[in-house]
Amino acid sequence: MNKLTNRLIIFTFLIFIFGFSLLNLLTPDREKSESENRLLQQFPHFSLDRLLSGDYTRDFDKYMTDQFVLKDHWVGLKSDFEQFVHKSENNGVYFGKDGYLLEKFSDKGEYFDINLQAINSFHNKMEQLNTTVMLVPTAVKIYEDKLPLFAPTYDQEKMLSQAQDELKVHLVDVMPILMEHKEEAIYYRTDHHWTTLGAFYAYQQLLKEWGINPYLDYHVETVTHNFYGTHYFKANDHRLKPDEIHVYYPNHPVDFSLTFPGTGESLDGLYNYDYLDQRDKYSLFINGNQALTVIKSNVENGQKLVMFKDSYAHNFVPFLAMHFEEIHLIDLRYFNLNPYDYIREHEFTQALFLYNLSSFGTDSTIKKLKAYH
Repeated sequence: MNKLTNRLIIFTFLIFIFGFSLLNLLTPDREKSESENRLLQQFPHFSLDRLLSGDYTRDFDKYMTDQFVLKDHWVGLKSDFEQFVHKSENNGVYFGKDGYLLEKFSDKGEYFDINLQAINSFHNKMEQLNTTVMLVPTAVKIYEDKLPLFAPTYDQEKMLSQAQDELKVHLVDVMPILMEHKEEAIYYRTDHHWTTLGAFYAYQQLLKEWGINPYLDYHVETVTHNFYGTHYFKANDHRLKPDEIHVYYPNHPVDFSLTFPGTGESLDGLYNYDYLDQRDKYSLFINGNQALTVIKSNVENGQKLVMFKDSYAHNFVPFLAMHFEEIHLIDLRYFNLNPYDYIREHEFTQALFLYNLSSFGTDSTIKKLKAYH
């Protein structure tokens, strides 16, 4: 009986191993992972030189990992098991209450202090510009009450207090207005961004501190009911419902155009609706991450804004664009020109830094503002 049992176990194991090997051979290779939003390793080219250097074996190992049959389902099963055993997070994302996925925020980031000084350096070199900074708290701060029990998180209010003390330019604190509206959908449940509604409240706070009346006459449309964001694919909790994305259209229409210097591309309006058919639906707003984005409008007031930003700015800018003839968005992660030369060339009237606190503390490229002159 023991011999029979052992043979059955060995036979089942061999079927499992060779069955999946056969499935891997018969299943067509995928070019891209929608869940990871990246290109997958294809079958590597063989040569003796690549074999001896180790490049071939490294690429083949990555190929087998990327192309493993039903990989996404296995990853999802792993997440389900971890929640079954009451694990509170997966891949740096907490499973919060009410279906919220909240990214870990364990410290202020190694570049937080450096980046504050980089902005001060910018101000010293560009004193003619009226410069403002907005550092936005992330959802894990606003929704601390939704965190799992005893989940640690760094004090973002402490970061804002330090920024207030050290910055030589005006810091707009939007935490109070976001806390005031925390019962509303001001952050996506499955993504790390704030929603258009959250950006709308922050826009009103900024305009109040600038002494300008905000534009409030919009009609709101839901452009998708099926948005799964970055946290969803990190946490792999496939039981969660998708988010909606809303677009605010002004009832007093303004003509806008987007250009992306260096790429030769342009776009009429502020939205690229093609992204609604892709996983990265948030890039609907101003065509996603670009090194340089120039927004022009028929608002003829001579006001020109240069804006250093991360992706939190993308659904914020359509509100701000109602007040400027031109807005030039610079993403220092991809922008490799001298920003000061660019500013001098275009004669801006104002400058704005808009980052969420997480990216501001971890972005190593803002310090370039200290190096250039």
